[in-house]
Amino acid sequence: MKRLLVYLKDYKKESVLAPLFKLLEAFFELMVPLVMANIIDKGILHKDHPYILKMGLCLVALALIGLVAAITAQFFAARAAVGFATKLRTALFGHIQGLNFTNIDKAGSSTMITRMTSDINQVQNGVNMVLRLFLRSPIIVFGAMIMAFTIDVESALVFVIAIPVLAIVVFGIMVWTIPYYKKVQGRLDKVLGITRENLTGVRVIRAFHREAEEQEQFEEENQTLATLQKFVGKISACMNPVTYIIVNGAAMALIYLGAIKVNIGALSQGEVVAILNYMSQILVELVKLASLIITITKALACADRVSAVFEIQNRESASVGTDAQMQVKTSPQSDAEPYLVFDHVSLTYEGASEKTLENIHFTVNKGDTIGIIGGTGSGKSSLVNLLPAFYPVTEGSIRLEGKDLKVYSEEELRNRIGVVPQKAVLFKGTIKSNLLWGKQNATEEEMWQALEIAQAKEIVAGKDGKLEASVSQNGKNLSGGQRQRLTIARALIRKPEILILDDSASALDYATDAKLRKALKTLEESTTTFIVSQRPSSISHADKIIVLDDGEMAGIGTHEELLASCEVYQEIYYSQYDKESAE
Repeated sequence: MKRLLVYLKDYKKESVLAPLFKLLEAFFELMVPLVMANIIDKGILHKDHPYILKMGLCLVALALIGLVAAITAQFFAARAAVGFATKLRTALFGHIQGLNFTNIDKAGSSTMITRMTSDINQVQNGVNMVLRLFLRSPIIVFGAMIMAFTIDVESALVFVIAIPVLAIVVFGIMVWTIPYYKKVQGRLDKVLGITRENLTGVRVIRAFHREAEEQEQFEEENQTLATLQKFVGKISACMNPVTYIIVNGAAMALIYLGAIKVNIGALSQGEVVAILNYMSQILVELVKLASLIITITKALACADRVSAVFEIQNRESASVGTDAQMQVKTSPQSDAEPYLVFDHVSLTYEGASEKTLENIHFTVNKGDTIGIIGGTGSGKSSLVNLLPAFYPVTEGSIRLEGKDLKVYSEEELRNRIGVVPQKAVLFKGTIKSNLLWGKQNATEEEMWQALEIAQAKEIVAGKDGKLEASVSQNGKNLSGGQRQRLTIARALIRKPEILILDDSASALDYATDAKLRKALKTLEESTTTFIVSQRPSSISHADKIIVLDDGEMAGIGTHEELLASCEVYQEIYYSQYDKESAE
């Protein structure tokens, strides 16, 4: 929680004024029993109606002043809490955006969503309640005890016994429930994960008629969450009845002592009523404090979870880059070195027991077209994901223009690379807003040019509004082939030095695929293109084809060379084309 408090620094004034106004309200509230005692002992006892009226007006004034102070405190507390949560959520979102794929995969998107929403909302409520009540309730409790001492020391000793017992109950329950609230939020992650997975894959679930099984799984996780919430709720629910028992027991003791003292003339009736009012104030404040403790307990548990996200850091620290720079300086590259070099590269995903890629070694000249092919799970996408540094190389190195990729900043590297991912992802908005992801200041002429190369010009031209045509979330109002062509156009619009097409034409028919390949040849000679595909026809024109088999290179060469010498390539090719007709 301490780490998160830095986001309150812009609300220092509100964080001070809110408790101060609450203390002002508490001060006036502590005056009420004394005024009541005077009304009873002086006004009612002596039938002094003007005095009763004057003290009655005094009570009204105290109530109005307290109300104004309470509203003002609530305003400042809400402003500080909402502002704090806004800054925290912005910082957390920015931090998540800066995490590499390894850390995002490790944490899980459902967990990130829960911590961005539910957890931060709980922390916001905690900050709001602390600013409003954390000082007010203890001041009322101890203030009431002190005021009771000013009336009668012997009667006030009941407060001395009751308050520590109440403190033990309240804080004991708090310590007991904190771990359980963390578990509740963890279970909430799982429920959100299942919900998100079902919403994303709803078509697959219905296609395989798995609704009943998915509902059963959801109900099981939801029931586990409900059981845990009920358990921790039962523990927290013990707080109110236990505090009521202690406070009412103390009130009985006060009435008994007060009756004896009134009988012997040691106390007046008004003073006994005042002491009982102070005990009632303590009861009310302890009920509020119990609710506050529950809220704080949830907030602290959620704050730990939010802090845990901030503690996730990318391994590619500055020191790694410095080491890479030193390596480049001490081992200068030859001027004749190719544009791009994969130097015995291996990749092991974090938590994996085996290497995904092993000993990948090849060179690429500027402007070349590189085809990558292999069976399912052979590591094709993993290979091209190393170029934009989505995942760090675990062995070997990748050199671009003679420099290790680690030397380049993330911004510089990704500005030079255009990526069309395997899954076509579009964002809610318009076709134009999606294309501008590739280049923010792109002109309409550049957009149409990119659409033409991506074979998407006719699609956009035929829509109402053309570039301003709406795109729903994930492009659900477009077909799979249309989405793929628009994502290709989005990458082309920035005119990247390196273009990566990660199986991005899988939804295209053969004719459109052929037109796309022909159009890609019109790109500037300086553009180096990587094409990942399951179709040999899509990469047969490539200057170099890399064949992967279970994470290792099974062959490298042109289409003709591989067809003559590489068994894996032959198997893929002849599985799609009849051998006799192909020959």
